[in-house]
Amino acid sequence: MRIWATTAVLASSWLISGVIGSEPINATSVLVQNAIPFPTPTNTKQITVSNTEFGLKRVDSKGNVTILRTTKVPLQEGNAYGWRIKLKDYQGEVKWREVLRLPKPPVTWGTDKGEDFSMSADGMTSVTQRTQSPPDGVIENFWTITPGDPLGKHRIEVYIDNRLISTFEFEIIPVKQI
Repeated sequence: MRIWATTAVLASSWLISGVIGSEPINATSVLVQNAIPFPTPTNTKQITVSNTEFGLKRVDSKGNVTILRTTKVPLQEGNAYGWRIKLKDYQGEVKWREVLRLPKPPVTWGTDKGEDFSMSADGMTSVTQRTQSPPDGVIENFWTITPGDPLGKHRIEVYIDNRLISTFEFEIIPVKQI
């Protein structure tokens, strides 16, 4: 009788484990078929900044752009200031966003490169967005002083895929009288 009882218990446990074992497999396949896709980041590459520069833009006779590093920008029409960021070992397309905050609104806002540009309701903050394949992993942006630009402390924040990668604080100062 004990052998019969042992056989019955073993047989029933195998049948039950087969049923239990098959349920998760079927449930998993149903879940995968009905899965809702979640948005993936637009850029899954690791972003490492190897160098940042901010200052006055200088262009030589051959068209090469250099940056005269400074945090004091003279309020002189035509002066161009901005930033350059070198991304380490980066190739391919990058989507970046620049947020420029001014101490008070300028008389006018404008861009000349057709980028995605917007400004805050109070006129003191602009947002510029670009998607580009940066040569040698270098991204940059420059602004040109125009009549009506405000004196005072300014701030630029640069983001890649909503991650803050660099901040530049600087001051627009009056041109010294000679």
